[in-house]
Formats: sequence, structure tokens, C-alpha cells
Amino acid sequence: MSRNLDAERTNPCLKEQELSFKCLSQNNFEHEKCEVYFANYNKCKDFWNKVRLERRRNGIEPYLPPVEDRARIKAEYMKTKPQTP
Repeated sequence: MSRNLDAERTNPCLKEQELSFKCLSQNNFEHEKCEVYFANYNKCKDFWNKVRLERRRNGIEPYLPPVEDRARIKAEYMKTKPQTP
């Protein structure tokens, strides 16, 4: 799959999206077999949409953080996230 040069910059969930597509392709497009990948992709999109909204509310531009800052932002979130059993 050829990658658009701006894809990673504009889609913080590109890896999760590609894994979902790969699962579908490998499983004859049987959606039930890829539900874990879809759930992971949806969680990723929810997370970055919340980050984007919070940055917008606080007047921080760009609203979607640069690629090089995303790992740090995710790590900070994981430190503050309540642990689920």
C-alpha cells in the first residue's frame, strides 16, 4: 500500500487504519474477524479528536499536534489515565 506523504501528518491513526485494512484483506473482508482492530482504531480516533478539541478550546495551533509531539502526548495521557482492571 503506497502511503500519501501527508497521511501521517493529517491522520494520527494511520497505523491503526492500515492494520484494520490489512486484517480485512487477510480475512476475506469478514468484519467479525477484525473487530479488535476496528475497536482500536475507534479508540484512537476518539482520543485524537478529544486532543484536537481541547487544543482548539485553548487556542493552541495547530489543533492536531505535530507528528513529533504525539508520542509524548499519548505517554502523558497514559500516566494520568485511571487503570481499568
